[in-house]
Amino acid sequence: MSSPRAGPDSSEEPKADNPKAELRNYTEGRLIDRVYNTYLLMHTHQTVEFVRRKMAQYSSCSLRRMSAMEALELLDQLVDESDPDVDFPNSFHAFQTAEGIRRAHPDKDWFHLVGLLHDLGKVLVLFGEPQWAVVGDTFPVGCKVQKSVVYGDSTFHDNPDTKDPRYSTEYGMYQPGCGLENVLMSWGHDEYMYQVMKFNKFALPKEAFYMIRFHSFYPWHAHGDYDHLCSDEDRRMLPWVRELNKFDLYTKVEELPDVQQLRAYYQGLIDKYCPGQLCW
Repeated sequence: MSSPRAGPDSSEEPKADNPKAELRNYTEGRLIDRVYNTYLLMHTHQTVEFVRRKMAQYSSCSLRRMSAMEALELLDQLVDESDPDVDFPNSFHAFQTAEGIRRAHPDKDWFHLVGLLHDLGKVLVLFGEPQWAVVGDTFPVGCKVQKSVVYGDSTFHDNPDTKDPRYSTEYGMYQPGCGLENVLMSWGHDEYMYQVMKFNKFALPKEAFYMIRFHSFYPWHAHGDYDHLCSDEDRRMLPWVRELNKFDLYTKVEELPDVQQLRAYYQGLIDKYCPGQLCW
């Protein structure tokens, strides 16, 4: 598929019931203990060795076969334990995000589908992976943890990589400007879904692959950290990631969408861009 132009059309941020200040609040709230514990486990166990093991385990996409819609239906069973904003099944969030993008970008049907699929990698939880190895913000392993990583100052003390001189400097095992495609990110639903898309040859522009691969990399796209590892291509893609993020974040409202009413439209997009039984 031909690639879109250099950047997305700017759009107004979707209107959410929650003020911005209340979203991604990691200091207080009724879900905060659950969220902190998820990040503590993540930041203890996500190491270079762990990520390499998971990449080898899942990149062959040989676990099972199912359609994109079947995978989406599995998310009815999942509540993301790293999310301080919502406490309802992830499948509803998928339709909320997609519909927000559809309203703002009516001419980009491939982008609507990205909104629907962006969290589909979370099916890993239902395949038996713990939530700390699936959900939450991502960060590069193999180099020094930057300040904007959630709970970064209190959750990495038992991570062995922080005491390994190969991985504890600013660049760690990477070269300046090496590009995020050459950086090993903490393992989770972003990288897994990217691998599924690549293996099954989704007929989507590269912006779609990129947005899904890095949408949880908040330390970079929201806070500007890790730019020293980025290439010019990463910086060109950044506006697309931020555009997805607007709808990923600000469409989280308690009023849930009528999934049955929307299903036919999104099934049509699935049939167009990633039809049939997929390898997972």
